[in-house]
Amino acid sequence: MTTLFAAAVVCILAPYVIGLPFNSGLDLQWEQFKLNYSKLYDPVDEAARRIIWEENLRYIEKHNAEAKQGKHTFILGINEYADMTSNEFVAAMNGYRHENLKFGICHLYVNPADISDLPDTVDWRKQGYVTEVKNQGQCGSCWAFSVTGSLEGQNFKKTGKLVSLSEKNLMDCSKREGNQGCDGGLMDNGFEYVIKNKGIDTEESYPYKPEDGKCKFNQANIGATAQGCKDIWKGSENELQKAVATEGPISVGIDASHPSFQLYKSGVYYDELCSTRHLDHGVLVVGYGNEQGQDYWLVKNSWGPKWGQEGYILMTRNKRNNCGIASQASFPTM
Repeated sequence: MTTLFAAAVVCILAPYVIGLPFNSGLDLQWEQFKLNYSKLYDPVDEAARRIIWEENLRYIEKHNAEAKQGKHTFILGINEYADMTSNEFVAAMNGYRHENLKFGICHLYVNPADISDLPDTVDWRKQGYVTEVKNQGQCGSCWAFSVTGSLEGQNFKKTGKLVSLSEKNLMDCSKREGNQGCDGGLMDNGFEYVIKNKGIDTEESYPYKPEDGKCKFNQANIGATAQGCKDIWKGSENELQKAVATEGPISVGIDASHPSFQLYKSGVYYDELCSTRHLDHGVLVVGYGNEQGQDYWLVKNSWGPKWGQEGYILMTRNKRNNCGIASQASFPTM
């Protein structure tokens, strides 16, 4: 946050701060938060961040108290984003841009959704399809991480080798396809680039930075290719389940605009305010299952391993397509 914005936050909240100082009982917890997440602030910025952090902590405590009463199926916790407002967080981290969608890039996934013979639980991590959890930083490049996740899985399925692929390659080089680097993009457009480009660089050869840059693709460093891509029938969780079970990890767009998602810690996530249409974040479904009677999707995020369940979230399944998880799902073919 800029010093100007921090000062504005302090000014807006000054009457409350002056009349009700920071909760001194949280001083040690605040210092531990800064230490845990290597937070360095100037004095004005720290005052603003402390105000936001305390407000988020109150929100977490209220939610978790309700969870103990059975009102929620998941709990929240302090993470490295707990010093950001919800609006700030969405602007910085959620870069799925549905308005950039081109039609006709991917073919429709045609596979009758008879799910009666599918396994009850799928986890492609255990089969070697999934790379480590990555961290996009404060850059709206989530779409690129979703693309590489799908490609990594399909490439492993084809070759038996798990190769980490370059998000930066997609960010810098797929603008013609409609993507905008840190300002957002779309997974299908990323697949289109890889298909037309006849490959994508490896993570090692084209390492990630949370910033835009010039295209430096090198054909000698290709880590995977794609021949086409498939879109799953919009809104069908049965079709998504069939694809996850039979094809591998699947790219999906979701609504991740709520504080409950920003501060998620564990359990099966469900937010009644979640939209099935207004999607703003690209992630990767790597499996599904059931926890204590709650059906869930196993979702890999790109906010680092300290967020959620070591970088993953269990999102509710078979509950009216909550958060739009089946609204815009796709995967590459090789």
